[in-house]
Amino acid sequence: MEKFIVNEGKVQLNGYIRIGGAKNAALPIMAASILCAGTSVIHDVPNLSDIMLMKRILEYLGAEIIYQNNTLFIDAKGINKTDIPENLMREMRASIFLMGALMGRFRTASIFYPGGCAIGHRPIDLHIKALERLGAFVDENHGVITLSASHLVGEKIVFDFPSVGATENAILAAVLAEGRTIIHNAAREPEIVDLTNFLIKMGAEIHGAGNDTIYIDGVKRLNPVEYTIMPDRIQAGTFLLAGAITNGNVVIENITVEHLFALIDKLAELGARISLGNDFIRIKAEKICGIDIKTLPFPGFPTDLQAPMMALLCKAEGTSVITETIFENRFRHVDQLARMGAKILVEGRSAVVRGVNTLKGATVEAMDLRAGGALVLAALGAEGTSTIENIKHIDRGYENFEINLQSLGALIIRAKD
Repeated sequence: MEKFIVNEGKVQLNGYIRIGGAKNAALPIMAASILCAGTSVIHDVPNLSDIMLMKRILEYLGAEIIYQNNTLFIDAKGINKTDIPENLMREMRASIFLMGALMGRFRTASIFYPGGCAIGHRPIDLHIKALERLGAFVDENHGVITLSASHLVGEKIVFDFPSVGATENAILAAVLAEGRTIIHNAAREPEIVDLTNFLIKMGAEIHGAGNDTIYIDGVKRLNPVEYTIMPDRIQAGTFLLAGAITNGNVVIENITVEHLFALIDKLAELGARISLGNDFIRIKAEKICGIDIKTLPFPGFPTDLQAPMMALLCKAEGTSVITETIFENRFRHVDQLARMGAKILVEGRSAVVRGVNTLKGATVEAMDLRAGGALVLAALGAEGTSTIENIKHIDRGYENFEINLQSLGALIIRAKD
């Protein structure tokens, strides 16, 4: 087991960070690559444990893959399986994207319920209902979900909630279906737009991504392509918050600024000075004040930045209220922050954060990916030495996390137990 050790986190972070490709865009795009036989080349793919797990799953299915210098070469012509073993599915929720892709290409798929971070109830009923609307027959037996169809036909799909994963699965299945599919109440996240841009380059007919209604006209075939993944907006936001919690001066480069408008507005509200360019953001922070946050689907404040923002608000002057509307179990970092001296009261889906003058170094545990990022930020803004354990969760979503922080001046190292 590995851990992070942060010494005397009172160092002000200063410098530049280039943001790499987004994990949450790369994973569904990797799944989409199997929709055609041939080799697709995908650039700026982050070297993360989740990416490596998806690579293992695709290789199990029969794909030949080379990964070097953040570029994936995926040859999908040899895929000869449509089932995914339970041990692989349970390691990562994003494996669910292969359900739509396998149905799109082979009209059959056999999966288990997926795993991932324990941040709340995340049912896949919306995914299954969408595929049923397209003509899939679904059989569930002893935890195994088998889908099959003689053919898929475009239909109207109306989601009860704008689920990112269900929207992406519906798109993956519909691009090779017969006729037109219309998705209402679709999720609007930038990662969905990136997936559709990849598919359009492959030859798909998709309109409206980024809005709540998406139109897909099925095509007969798709072709392999070369593509570059969008920048990771959650990594970018985390580094901005790291700059703020250390009263630093940090520039985040290679980003799409409009993807971060909700965070930028909140950073300005709490007192940080923000400068924007075409593809960069600079943050300078001194005294910060408490604010209220409510997580919402894009373009609202992202749930993936709720925990890192809470770490910052622990040091804000006054009281803040954070309301989590997406996942019901996404306050697992609260007890760990309390060990560092944070004053937080959870009431249902809201957390009341009373700012303290000083956080104290402590030994804490990363309970999930974004909670782990929050604990590293809290350690950067604390006095004394902190140890963050169970960092395998952090490695799922932050590429070279400690190396990037070291480049800004942070006193952080990776160590083994």
